[in-house]
Amino acid sequence: MDKLELMRVFVEVAECQSFVAASRKLDVSAPAVTRSVAQLEHMLGVRLFNRTTRHVRLTDAGVRFFDDSRRILEEVEQAEATASGGYTEPKGVLSVTAPVLFGQKHVMPVVTEYLQQNPAVTVNALFYDRVSNLLDEGLDIAIRIGHLKDSNIYATRVGSVQQVVCASPGYLEQHGIPRHPFDLKDHDIIHAAAVEPSMTWRFESNGQKMAVKVSPRLRCSQNGAAILAAGLGVGITRVMSYQVGEELKNGVLVRILCDYESEPLPVSIIHLEGRQANAKIRAFIDLAVARLRANPYIGH
Repeated sequence: MDKLELMRVFVEVAECQSFVAASRKLDVSAPAVTRSVAQLEHMLGVRLFNRTTRHVRLTDAGVRFFDDSRRILEEVEQAEATASGGYTEPKGVLSVTAPVLFGQKHVMPVVTEYLQQNPAVTVNALFYDRVSNLLDEGLDIAIRIGHLKDSNIYATRVGSVQQVVCASPGYLEQHGIPRHPFDLKDHDIIHAAAVEPSMTWRFESNGQKMAVKVSPRLRCSQNGAAILAAGLGVGITRVMSYQVGEELKNGVLVRILCDYESEPLPVSIIHLEGRQANAKIRAFIDLAVARLRANPYIGH
């Protein structure tokens, strides 16, 4: 059996978490499946599964090899279809990552529409407030906020966002509206650590940069909690514009110090070189670009 066929057997066992179930799907005997996996492990020199009488689980090496094997098999299928002039239906598992609130508010609607359009695809939506390494973590697509440094990626810009300072109308009516960043020293501050790790808030106006050290009355590890507290009138917070688009539109929050906001940050959809031809990735990017560029809470 050639290496690609061994990889297909391995992927099936990993997805089924069972040698017997995989043998049924592949229409071969269970001993043949067991031999194929053993042959592959021997060729690689690593154990791919931890086996017990009740469970079959991937080892750490198996997890990494599973992600690569699945991608390789999908790309082989795509190449065969392209060579024969056929069309490959998007299928398989698509892994998408984005910042937490951006993912929840703006990527999930795209994911749900994508799933409806592509019934043969399963999506892993992974939302983190950190930069994920696509290659090391086996990810297909990432939505990034900020300037890109990695030259080994394909990127499509869909808009821009920026940090904004805001508070509830009730708070501003009671405590007054700060007209200059230095006025923040006289106000109750809600610190959203995921957006602004430092206690020094930086602003700029007409090319002049300034820094204001704040003393928060409330510190929140999650941006959503800071936004909720600001809406309840606890104080002034600084978050990303896309995170409070609905609150600003509905009047729950008011944007202040607009003349001192820093330059907008680009929002990009990225994927690795060599994966651009994959049907499931191409279909998601096409849909995401259209929907995010039309999103009123993402500037252009």
